[in-house]
Amino acid sequence: MTPTTTGIAIAATLVLTWIAFGFGFFVLVALAMVVGALIGRIIEGKLDPTSILDALRGKRSSS
Repeated sequence: MTPTTTGIAIAATLVLTWIAFGFGFFVLVALAMVVGALIGRIIEGKLDPTSILDALRGKRSSS
């Protein structure tokens, strides 16, 4: 899948969730997608979880 196709699928999922269940479930699904993406990046080795935690704690910048 191309990034464009992936973006369309994500947007369609979020819009249909909002229409069918309301804003609260829309936010819940969006957060679940973000968490899933982060877990996927960690498993692939493209994201270091310790650097995220350090940035959130203010120990160093995220850039």
